[in-house]
Amino acid sequence: MDSSRPDLAPEPRLPGETVQQWVFRRLRRTVMSGRFPPGQAVTIRGLAEAMGVSSMPVREALRRLVAERALVLLDNRRVRVPEMTARRFDELVAARVLLETEAAARALPQADAPFRSRLAALNRASDEAVAAGDTEATIETNLAFHAALYGRPDSVLLPLIESIWLQIGPFMRMALADLETNYPVDRHAEALVALETGDEAALRRAIEADIRDGIGHLKAQLG
Repeated sequence: MDSSRPDLAPEPRLPGETVQQWVFRRLRRTVMSGRFPPGQAVTIRGLAEAMGVSSMPVREALRRLVAERALVLLDNRRVRVPEMTARRFDELVAARVLLETEAAARALPQADAPFRSRLAALNRASDEAVAAGDTEATIETNLAFHAALYGRPDSVLLPLIESIWLQIGPFMRMALADLETNYPVDRHAEALVALETGDEAALRRAIEADIRDGIGHLKAQLG
């Protein structure tokens, strides 16, 4: 793959969406889903060519992503994912646990049968992606499950959670390298049972275990 042109997330432009809005949304999703490999610099020109747009909306989108600490600016033409230390990673995991367990608990009042059915369908899709060895689909379906669980229309927590996903997303492919060893229990299934029974404590435990089993083991690799 050309290092200046990463594998961009497939995000079609929505009706009424400006070029600048679309570019930002697509690049943000690209980072969140781990398509910016750690340590690899990408160029504004390469991104603009890959998306078929001018450099201006790409430069503005990257400026916003740098402000969100998802990327770092190397010079006026290149960006890359920030370096990850064990300490920073540990803080990001702790932040995920705090925010996501609370967001999940707040979803309980709306967890009716249709809500749970949507989550169950997403979990089945995730299981199918894992079984097929489809890394892209595994990451996307996992994000979709969590976003659907936390994403009330008036959610204050989801944007905060997404800011953490942005910073940790580029390392998700590393986390999936030995999934069977590090993720032996379907924590999403546990969360679904807790939602059905209205057990907040069990729901919080399932979400925390999902996060720690899914990515917590990477801390050792980061020294």
